[in-house]
This record gives sequence, structure tokens and C-alpha cells, in this order.
Amino acid sequence: MTNGVILALDQGTTSSRAMAIAFDGSIVASAQEEFPQIFPQSGWVEHDPEAIWRTQRRTAQQTLERLGARKVAAIGVTNQRETVVVWDRKTGEAIHNAIVWQDRRTAQRTQDLATAGHQDMVGERTGLVLDPYFSASKIAWILDVVPGARQRAQRGELAAGTIDCFLIWRLTGGKVHATDATNASRTSLYDIRTGRWDAELCDLFGVPMVLLPDVRDSAGDYGVSDIFGPSLPIRGVAGDQQAALVGQACFEAGEVKSTYGTGGFLVLNTGSELKRSKSRLLGTIAYQCGGKPTYALEGSILSAGSTIQWLRDELKIIRDGAHAGELAKGIADSGGVYVVPAFVGLGAPHWDSAARGAILGLQRGSTIAHIARAALESVAFQTAELLEAMAKDGVAPQRLRVDGGMARNDWLLQFMADILSIEVVRPKNTETTALGAAILAGVGAGEFGSLNEAAALWKLDRKFEPAMASSDRSRQMAGWKDAIARVKTSN
Repeated sequence: MTNGVILALDQGTTSSRAMAIAFDGSIVASAQEEFPQIFPQSGWVEHDPEAIWRTQRRTAQQTLERLGARKVAAIGVTNQRETVVVWDRKTGEAIHNAIVWQDRRTAQRTQDLATAGHQDMVGERTGLVLDPYFSASKIAWILDVVPGARQRAQRGELAAGTIDCFLIWRLTGGKVHATDATNASRTSLYDIRTGRWDAELCDLFGVPMVLLPDVRDSAGDYGVSDIFGPSLPIRGVAGDQQAALVGQACFEAGEVKSTYGTGGFLVLNTGSELKRSKSRLLGTIAYQCGGKPTYALEGSILSAGSTIQWLRDELKIIRDGAHAGELAKGIADSGGVYVVPAFVGLGAPHWDSAARGAILGLQRGSTIAHIARAALESVAFQTAELLEAMAKDGVAPQRLRVDGGMARNDWLLQFMADILSIEVVRPKNTETTALGAAILAGVGAGEFGSLNEAAALWKLDRKFEPAMASSDRSRQMAGWKDAIARVKTSN
């Protein structure tokens, strides 16, 4: 379909987006809309599922209206991972707000499971650590607190799923209850070795298997949507970080990308090998085609872009991310200030759900610019910790492909190259999450013969080479590690 496009639905943590992407990778039309974040208690984060659906449907409709004569070949869906919804199978209405991946309300439950000695079994089967970040404990919490929910679940009256699954249900009018292997691999309920929901894991977390969706290929058949008028096939699905890996054309083992949105996620393609980390990184499914999974090693930063959003919305000391970048460039260094953005705990390699954020090293002469610069620097420092963990696992990439909103900041990428001491590479299209969803849908719809054929869509924008003296790098990393040690509550 020469004049065709893929409609990529990119449902993120703070906004819903839709993009019409042509088969050369160019963005033909797009729309984006933010939706409210709900914070019922400290460490709790929720979304209204209806707000997610409204904004995603509206942005898709707006994008379609801007297409002119172009036709949509297929829909691709990518989503904030681990966030879960439980809904009524008859009405499609959620029985509780979605519990977001950042939410820490089940920290005690997952800690109890770890204390009881279940970490090895969970890690062996899922590649994950026992942490409230993942979906299983969130589903169980909803079933336990909503009156009658657990009984209704047992009777088959309820359905559960990650956001992709909820959107597919709505898009198909309740005809399809399915997710893809990448999203399933983030639930703590899916055995990524065998490719099946695991009964023992479901029993451990208290999640009835009858709630769970079918698991399909990332490039596969997810039914047809009539929501937007003419029937549109849904042919590609992946969690946002795996979709970005596809959009970055990291199809060979050893290739690595890092996406900076609300959080930051470093994902390394390990090919057909499921690598077991000794450094508390995650084993996960990168994508699955033809029933064959490709695996990845992942490090998760829980707060990246959300740190800048916090400066803007809560502290009100910057206008936006560009303003933070201007302030950072305007001073020689952070003046010894470190921002540790552990708003919802620390992710990899620490996995400390009880840690909380701090601004350290303040002096009488510290300014807003120092805090803004330190907030941006925290993203590079956290990335450095993930690469150090990968090196301990025997993997030391020499180049990092980056994307996401923060990747537009040249100053940040240069600082990152300096701190990481490797080449940092930015593609022309930094919207790689939506591009990855489009590529998967293109493969699923037969528009691309394979993922490797679609690799030609990746185009270089700029390379950033390290230029910092090793002594400066060591000094700054030592300061960061001291700051981290001050907020951690566990070893």
C-alpha cells in the first residue's frame, strides 16, 4: 500500500498519542493529549481508565481526520507497561482505577514474598525481581479491596490486563481479550521460558488465571476495530520499551537502546538467549514473531522525565524541559548539588521501594539552575549505574542509542556520553516507541517482510562522543553514589 500508513496508538504514563506513520518511517499526522495523574496516598499512583480511553480514542480520531486521501493499513498499539486494569466483561467498565507501574502500595506484599524465599522461583520463571513495579500484586490488590471482586473473578465475570489489553478490548468492542508476549512478560505471572501463564505463580500472587488474556505474537492478529468507521485490523502490539527497541532497529544481540520518558529504560537485545543477571537487572521478552521470542536484559529507572515534570508542576521553578536545559547550560557545573529522584523508590540495580527522593549538597549559593542541572544529571548517573550492572553481567556496549522526549536535549546527551564514556547516538526520529508499534503492525499486516527489512527506516541524526576527563567522571560518579547511599533503606 504505497500511499498507506500505520496508525500507531502510543498510550503513555502522562499522555495518549496517536501517529500516522508512512512506510518510509515518516510521521504523516499526529495528536497528543495529557490526562490527570491521581495520587491517593504517598507512593500511590493511579489513572482513570476512562480518561485513558477518551484521550486515546480522541487523539486517534484527530490523527485520522488529518490524513486526507491516505489509507490506514493497520493499527499498532504500544503502552505504558505493568499498569493494570480490571474490568467487567459485560459492560467493559473498570471496577477500580488503573494502578500505575510507578505505584508502590504493594511493597509490603512483595517484600513478604521475598522474605518467604520465593525470589529465586519468580526470577527463574519470569526474569523479574519481586517488586511492586510489576503487575501481579496490583491485580491481587484490586481483587482484595473491591467488595466482591475476587468472587466475581472466580466466576469469570471480570477480565484483567495491561493497558494494551484494555485498549484492544475497547477497540474491538469486547471481542478480543489478548496481550502480546512483551507485556505478558512484565506481569510476574508469565513463564518466559515456556511462553505460558504459570499456575503456581498465579497461586502465589492470588490472581485467578481465568482473569488473564490470550498471549500472542508482537506482530500478530488482534482482531478488527470498527470504532473509527471502516474496519481497521490491529496487527502489532508491544510494551513501550520493547516497541522502542524495535523502533531503534536493535535486532542483533548486543545492541542496546535507552528511552527517556516518564522513566528511563535501558534494554539490551540478547537474542535467543535468556540471560540471567547477577546484578539485579531484568530478563524479559524483547519481541516475539512467529511464536519465537527474542530476549532482552533491561535496567529500569523509575523517574527520568517525571523528575523534570516535578520541577515544573510541583516546585514550579522551571517552565518546561527546554528551560531546564537552558539553565543547565548556563552554569559550569551543579555546584555539588545532587538530585536523587526516588519519588516512588529506586529501580535497577537497587530495587529499593522504600527509598525516597532528596536534594543533597545544597549551599547558600545554590540556585534554581543548580537544582535543574542536577535533576538532568541524575538521568545520566542512573544510566551509568545500569551500564555498570550490565558490565558485571559480562556485557559492555560501546554505543548507546537513545530516544524519547529527553533525547532532544543536546546538552544532556553530551553529558551522558561524558559520564558513560561511550558514544551516544540519536536517531532522526526520536518517537521510536510509536515507530516500533508501526513496524510490528506493518510486519503483522504483511507490509514488511520481516523486522530486518524495516531496519532501513532507522536514520542517524547525531552522535555524541565522550570528552570529559576520567578524573572528573570518577569524581562526579563518586558524589552520585554517596547521594544514593544516603537515601537507600536496603543494601
